[in-house]
Amino acid sequence: MQERLDIYEEIVALRCMGRRAVLVTIINGKGSVPSTASSKLLIREDGSTLGSIGGGFVEAEACRLAPEILKAERPRKISFDLNQHLSADRGMVCGGSMELYLEPIVPPPTLLLFGAGQTPMAVYRVAQLAGFNVTVIDDQPEHLNAERFPFAERILGASATLLPQLTIDRDTFIVIMTRAHSEDMEILRWAIGTDARYIGMIGSERKVISIFKHLTADGVPRHLLEQVHAPIGLDIGAMTPEEIAVSVTAELIAVRRGHRAEAQHLKSGKAIAMLTRVS
Repeated sequence: MQERLDIYEEIVALRCMGRRAVLVTIINGKGSVPSTASSKLLIREDGSTLGSIGGGFVEAEACRLAPEILKAERPRKISFDLNQHLSADRGMVCGGSMELYLEPIVPPPTLLLFGAGQTPMAVYRVAQLAGFNVTVIDDQPEHLNAERFPFAERILGASATLLPQLTIDRDTFIVIMTRAHSEDMEILRWAIGTDARYIGMIGSERKVISIFKHLTADGVPRHLLEQVHAPIGLDIGAMTPEEIAVSVTAELIAVRRGHRAEAQHLKSGKAIAMLTRVS
């Protein structure tokens, strides 16, 4: 019982630190299996473990699959016929079968939302409901307050010194929607040099072409610009701030869940074409 409690406490600690792990649970076992049903193993991202599901081949296979589970961020059930592994694993000489449930333990994704106008506020509302921890960044004090963004993780005033201080990792999504094209360009210049999983910028085709031209002329590699979602969002014919928010958040979800190829992004057929026109 104490070990199980330790696992749950460790899960809370890992989430608080923004770290990832896989929780493995025996959900079914028949015959002579190396551990009891509901036994758990926590596999941290660095490969270290806490708990046990009996060791041997099954535990080794769970550790081997853990990186795949974390990459996909989707749970998986796997079954083992232990009789097939008798020669490889003497600890299972009595045979049997076992079913495991591998569950990714990942921190909520962070959305850095640059802008605090009507459309960014709508994006904040929808993205927050979709499970993103939203940080709102803007230089307009009259728009940047807890009344407009009551559940924001953080509310920050934009400044030239702020960007390098932000922590960016693969669980970070960046959406750029400020009131000025020049500010959007400078934020984009910074963003493409980070490890953010997603970078999107609102704007017309003309705006995107102009910004890409400036950045390319300044020596920004074209392959970095090709990763930018601009125009931003999925192609659902959105017009109002609320509809745009649905479009943008849907794209964030598609990227998070690995459905980029299946979804019809506004970037597809437009942003890449824009890049070919940048010289």
